[in-house]
Amino acid sequence: MSFAKLIAEIRNEHEQGRGASRRLRRDGKVPAIVYGAHADAVAVKFDHNTIFHALKKEAFHTSVLDVEINGKSEQVVLRDFHFHAFRPEVLHLDLQRVSATEEIHMSIPLHFINEDTSVAVKTQGAHITHVATDVEVRALASNLPQFIEIDLAQFQAGQSLHLSDLVLPAGVRLEKLLRGEDAVLVIAAGIAEVADVEFVAPSDVPAEKGTTAE
Repeated sequence: MSFAKLIAEIRNEHEQGRGASRRLRRDGKVPAIVYGAHADAVAVKFDHNTIFHALKKEAFHTSVLDVEINGKSEQVVLRDFHFHAFRPEVLHLDLQRVSATEEIHMSIPLHFINEDTSVAVKTQGAHITHVATDVEVRALASNLPQFIEIDLAQFQAGQSLHLSDLVLPAGVRLEKLLRGEDAVLVIAAGIAEVADVEFVAPSDVPAEKGTTAE
């Protein structure tokens, strides 16, 4: 999914600081910082409603975004954002510049498909547990996926799926695998049957040696 170019305005020295940020928000702006790629950090501001609605879309969090700052386009990824505790208000954004020649680290969501119709659920009475809902990847910006799909159609009861089982796009590597950690992502566990156990009343329990049954 592609997003329209985001238009940022540079914040002057009077628009920086806690009090200035509050005034910007009252004026319908979101204060932000753009940093990285061996260049100086720049304090900017965005239209609040544009950012508010964009943050509702999953792809906005994993896409390479085009930002125009003073007429110059830069490619960035969203690194952090803050919402007000109880108001529908975006407080701040952190955006990191990306380089065409340097890999970046990103958290990418997992999309599980065919779970309800999988062999494990439909015919074997198992239930599927998601151990992870996203993975950390390393890739060039041009290879960065917006999500990684996992097809559970043939998943069997008792089976587990690990990081090493994922089918990755070209040029994408998993951070944990690079560190030698082949973590579990999803498990299909059978539903344990509780056996009927005959209840034994306390009066029917034979007394132990050396004691007297009351």
